[in-house]
Amino acid sequence: MSVRFTAKARRGMVALAVAAGLAVGAAGCGGGGGGDAKSPKASASASKSSGSNTSAQEGQSEAPLAELKGTDGLLLQVTSAQRDSGGFVTVNGDIKNDGANSVVIPAQVSGDETEITKHGFSLGGATLVDSKGKKRYYVLRDTEGRPLTSTGITNVDAGQTIPVFMQFPAPPADTTDVTLQLPTFSSGTIKISG
Repeated sequence: MSVRFTAKARRGMVALAVAAGLAVGAAGCGGGGGGDAKSPKASASASKSSGSNTSAQEGQSEAPLAELKGTDGLLLQVTSAQRDSGGFVTVNGDIKNDGANSVVIPAQVSGDETEITKHGFSLGGATLVDSKGKKRYYVLRDTEGRPLTSTGITNVDAGQTIPVFMQFPAPPADTTDVTLQLPTFSSGTIKISG
């Protein structure tokens, strides 16, 4: 009888543990506001998105932090640069085509590092420059070498606006002003918040 009771109790505990795990998992999936895309451990699916990070939409009513002019009417408007507790900075913005024709984004925007370019088009060539600390910060990568930026954007139609993001290691806490550089675009100074 005690063996039968122990087996039933064990099955009951396993069922309870599974139910608790599902409840915790379901709670973690909702209401995050796209937090996974901001995580330094962002998955390949977050880095493969075409910049559809919901936080890229925040603050659009305000003036951009910086505007970087590109070729053929392309414009990168930086809407936020947020320091996160994980030791990284997420830069959000929009790539706009103010020209009259569709524009192919130059391949140089992906950078020239083999580890990044083998994963396709991205904003992997972007850097943050801390002139005060005399350091340059390159785009973060996931464990498979994929850049933690918007990817897959190869052209922008006339009048189109595409939200984008890039993640970098955070400069020291006392550094708030950095220069964002993206190949084929002008440079722009942005202020890190948070």
